Amino acid sequence: MKSLRLQLGSEHLCGYLDDRLARSVFVDPAQAMTADLYSALARKGFRRSGDLVYRPQCRGCTACTPVRLDVERYKPDRSQRRNLQRNRDLRAEPKPPAFNEAHYRLFTRYQESRHGEGGMTGMSRRDYLGFLSSSWCSANFVEFRDGDERLVGVAVVDRLRDGLSAVYTFYDPDAAARGIGTFAVQWQVAEAKRLRLPWLYLGYWIAESRKMAYKSRFRPLQALSGEDWEDVRE
Repeated sequence: MKSLRLQLGSEHLCGYLDDRLARSVFVDPAQAMTADLYSALARKGFRRSGDLVYRPQCRGCTACTPVRLDVERYKPDRSQRRNLQRNRDLRAEPKPPAFNEAHYRLFTRYQESRHGEGGMTGMSRRDYLGFLSSSWCSANFVEFRDGDERLVGVAVVDRLRDGLSAVYTFYDPDAAARGIGTFAVQWQVAEAKRLRLPWLYLGYWIAESRKMAYKSRFRPLQALSGEDWEDVRE
């Protein structure tokens, strides 16, 4: 960790908060990355996009807060219990991080429906897999299928030394009422318990962003403050 080489990226428009500029600090792509090193970096608030490991480093803004869920203490609220009941027919099956045409088509439909103006709309097959998979991290593409074996969602999940990391979830826009995103988090909690891993890393929580604020509904949530993880009290 002490010899880690970092690079500061250029500023760009923030994708979550209007009228703000964002930038990230990246681990030098020439740095040899391993699952152990990435696990240590995740505890310091880093995430990955493909093989690129980064952390927000914005001037004058600290809105992006790394958060993780305490697996053993997690208790679903009433809405989350209803979500589990609503999706009791779904079957989850982890798949290896290889290209899957059905996954890619679902990802494309999801982006066009939910993020039509976003940078991931129209992503090529190569870029899609490069965005979600990793050459050094143990990742799974978890399929969620209904009773008719219809693919309704996919959650990309990394296994770390001390937990699971929720990388990205996409789903069939026609199944939006199911709340697949919420169900995927609860499935990952159950899977972490099964694997006897204490944490589910949920990425960055941005209280001011509608897209990211949902993470605060999962409790008990811990946020990284400086060098320490502390329970979110609000």
